[in-house]
Amino acid sequence: MTRQTWLRLLAAMVLLSLFIAPGIGAAASYVPDIEYLRLSPGQQLSAAQAFERDDWKNYEGNNPNFGYIRDTIWIRMPVKSDPAIDLLEVQYSQLDHLQFFLFENGKQVQHYETGDHLPFAQRPIQDRHFLFPIEKTSGRNYQILLKVNTLGAMQIPVKLWNTTEFYEASSVQSQLHSVYYGILITVIFFNLFIFTALKEAVYLVYALSTLGYLLLIGNLNGTAYQMLWPNYPGLQNHAMLLAVPLAVTFTLLFSRLFLKLRQTAPAWNRLIGFALLLNLIIAAYTFFTDYSIGSRLTVAFAIPSCLLLTILGPYQWYKGNPQAVYYTIAWGALTIGSAVTAANKYGFFPNNFFTTYGMQIGSALEAILLTLALAMRLYQERQDKVVAREAELSAMAARRSAELKLMDNALHNPLTGLPNRSSFEMVLNDLMMRSPDCRYGVAIIRLNNLDSVTKTLGHRNSDRILELASKHYNAAIRDLPGALPVEQNDQHIYFVAALDPQTFACVVNANTAEAAPRAVISTLEVLRFPVDYLGMQIPMDVRIGVAVFPEHGKDANTLIRRAIIAEGSDRATERGMAYYKPSRDSFSADRLTIASELRRALTDNQLALYLQPKLSLSTNTVVGMEALIRWPEKMGTIRPDEIIELAEQTGLIKPLTRWVLEQALNLRARLKEQGWDLGISVNISPNNLREPDFPMFVQRLMSSFHNHQGTITFEVTETSMMQDPANSLMALKSLNAAGIPVSIDDFGSGYSSLSYIKQLPASEVKIDRSLVTDLATESEDRVIVQTTINMCHSLGYQVVAEGVEDEATADILRDMGCNMIQGYLLTPPLPFDKALAWLHGADGRQQGLG
Repeated sequence: MTRQTWLRLLAAMVLLSLFIAPGIGAAASYVPDIEYLRLSPGQQLSAAQAFERDDWKNYEGNNPNFGYIRDTIWIRMPVKSDPAIDLLEVQYSQLDHLQFFLFENGKQVQHYETGDHLPFAQRPIQDRHFLFPIEKTSGRNYQILLKVNTLGAMQIPVKLWNTTEFYEASSVQSQLHSVYYGILITVIFFNLFIFTALKEAVYLVYALSTLGYLLLIGNLNGTAYQMLWPNYPGLQNHAMLLAVPLAVTFTLLFSRLFLKLRQTAPAWNRLIGFALLLNLIIAAYTFFTDYSIGSRLTVAFAIPSCLLLTILGPYQWYKGNPQAVYYTIAWGALTIGSAVTAANKYGFFPNNFFTTYGMQIGSALEAILLTLALAMRLYQERQDKVVAREAELSAMAARRSAELKLMDNALHNPLTGLPNRSSFEMVLNDLMMRSPDCRYGVAIIRLNNLDSVTKTLGHRNSDRILELASKHYNAAIRDLPGALPVEQNDQHIYFVAALDPQTFACVVNANTAEAAPRAVISTLEVLRFPVDYLGMQIPMDVRIGVAVFPEHGKDANTLIRRAIIAEGSDRATERGMAYYKPSRDSFSADRLTIASELRRALTDNQLALYLQPKLSLSTNTVVGMEALIRWPEKMGTIRPDEIIELAEQTGLIKPLTRWVLEQALNLRARLKEQGWDLGISVNISPNNLREPDFPMFVQRLMSSFHNHQGTITFEVTETSMMQDPANSLMALKSLNAAGIPVSIDDFGSGYSSLSYIKQLPASEVKIDRSLVTDLATESEDRVIVQTTINMCHSLGYQVVAEGVEDEATADILRDMGCNMIQGYLLTPPLPFDKALAWLHGADGRQQGLG
């Protein structure tokens, strides 16, 4: 225990020592020699008869204590001749019937009858103990007889006093008792006040427990009878029976709450609950039994309950319960004091100050220590609440900081620290809402070679380059006229937001920026500067797309999307920057609807193949047909090349190509049935060449149409093959090995590698219409076409010219040695029936061409 605890305990012991002082006694009082006569309940004697009997026994001891008996006890004692002795005190107030007889020279001269079964007013002297005045004359021999009957403990502690000395000593004892009662009453009201303020049951229960002990002690020493109900002896006796079990009951309840047994020791909690139930049963039983049995039972059950609580304290102390320290000392003192008093009532201990006042001493210690404990508990709870509140405030601050950090992370790019897409959209929407009449330009800045940089230098270096680039772009946009900050705080002003790792965005006042074109151009040049990193100049291939509010959209999402579309346009690729043009937007919402309709059209067989003939210039005969896909229902709204592009973007190109191949073979079979054994060319997407199972599908399909082996030609563009040269070459070689001819379509429209072209297993090259259209008027085109024809012939390819629309162009191509032509000179692409009709009437046209 702490030093303060020991000091408080010492102060309590000093206070209790005051109770001992009166027990030392004064010279004018003494305990007489005692003789006793014990008679069974049926024996009746008068005082004279009892006085004359010769079977009196000497009582060994000063304070007669016979325990719980029903016998009648006669006490005989001599009175000294000292004239100062004039008062007899029976120091135990719980005696039912008591008669006092004074004999002078063997003759009865004085008689009083009293007891706690009689009204308090019948006592000879109004005192909590039984007092009898002695009227005597000097020089004579006096003896006192007491006849006692009681259902409680037969204790008859007697003392002879001088009246003056008695009242002096009694006054001191009364004052000390008043201090004792004052302590308990103060404790009661103190805890009731705390209970009223805090509404915690432990303080109420402790107040009731202390009240129980207050009533118990008051009943034991007669104060309660004297002060509370002097005219109701029956109430006094029953109050005595109830005081013990109720005091113990509230003590058990207090112990359970004070030590928090429900949480800390469930087994002990159940044991305490059982003891509570027994004491309540005993309290109820006192209403149905006599005083003797009731008093014995209440004491008998109080002792083990107190011992249980005495064991509970050290056990909880051992288990680390901090409240158990005070509890152990307090209830240990109370239990010992109660046990001593109870044993005294059973006659096991003689009457003395400690046995008589053991419960008072214990309860005083208990009241002082537990009051200190509860006060410290209150203080500790207050401190705990303060600490808890501080911890709560700290937790709230930490949570707030974490929330702010999460919000900051949610609105910023973790790598560059720039505002992210969500933050940029909020700022942009706010600008448009606050100033709907103002024009704002949303610029998307995309780094198109970041993947190459990452593959070359690694992710760590790439991240560092991005950090440097973001600072560079933020500084460049700051100087742009009309640039508006995306975020501004005490530490930073951000003019650029990071939409994703390789895409940045900014917003400008469009009118201001358009009024300063030179500054805009200068800023664009600064944005294109390479990033200086570790001595290397890292170019970032910056492309910019711009969308303007309100022309191109009225919300942030639309403006950003359309600026991204502008950035991905061919114009941005050529010039480094482009404005959004609705006419060039192939990513409209209608496109998603068209994709769904295309899927349904393919499933419902709503698509069709049109045929366009190929004419041999040397024989003027039709030598083949090209199958071209059409969507009859969308003929005026969707171009054929858009169908293929949409199929490639939505993943429909695989089933679409398979449908086209099957339909082409069916059409050739129908042509053959009509006497036209012509080959059919089919366009193949580069996506088909990347399908691992495409060659196998073609082989199985040709196996199903074995009569058409070698008559279906696959046309692939040179540009598409250059997207994935290795896989394309592998697929084409596999198809060629299966007997599928290959034609290189749109030759001359893109950038090709002749070293790659010569490796292709192709048998035919089709010159793009862009070189053929102006052949009659452009000499440069004639040189290119002638060179191409000669080169292809030298490589063993047949040459087909696309887009021939007039006879002059056909004649030039014939003179150049071109093998075949295809175009509107012959006919536009036709559905099968019309193409068949055209074939039947083609002889006259062929002669005209010749």
